[in-house]
Amino acid sequence: MTRQAVSKWENGNGFPEVSLLLPLCNELEITVNELLSGERVSEEDYLKKAEENMVNLVREAQESKKKIILSAMAAGLTIIAAVPLFLLSGMLAMENWMRILLIIIGLVVICGGIVIACILDRDAGAYECPDCKNRFVPDMKSYIMGPHTITKRKLVCPNCGAYKYCKKVLTK
Repeated sequence: MTRQAVSKWENGNGFPEVSLLLPLCNELEITVNELLSGERVSEEDYLKKAEENMVNLVREAQESKKKIILSAMAAGLTIIAAVPLFLLSGMLAMENWMRILLIIIGLVVICGGIVIACILDRDAGAYECPDCKNRFVPDMKSYIMGPHTITKRKLVCPNCGAYKYCKKVLTK
């Protein structure tokens, strides 16, 4: 456990691995509920605070799913909007400047759709380092330039510095 990891948890930029929660709480002599709340919880407020923490975790996961769905919809709408422009430019008889204009508009639509999809996908959830299990949201340059598969992206972990394929997770 590093000082940087704790700082990220405090700033809301990461979250401890679930397997570390109990040992961390035992070491600090607090409950998991108090760790998630960021404050001491009295016996009377314990149940209420636990429910609030659960609702917040569920809400975060739902928001991440919505962003992923919106990202997929943006990609689909981009294709639906751009393909007819390319087809029209190739199939209809028209002047060259008009054909070029349709192609340029189609390319602008595609670029805009890619930008929107990338922003939504990057903000949906976080990536988990396979070495230290730290969860983080990469900066846009690292997100775009990182080689990736559908569920993993090669990134530098800000906690341990490892450059590995990090798994996409829905909660931060």
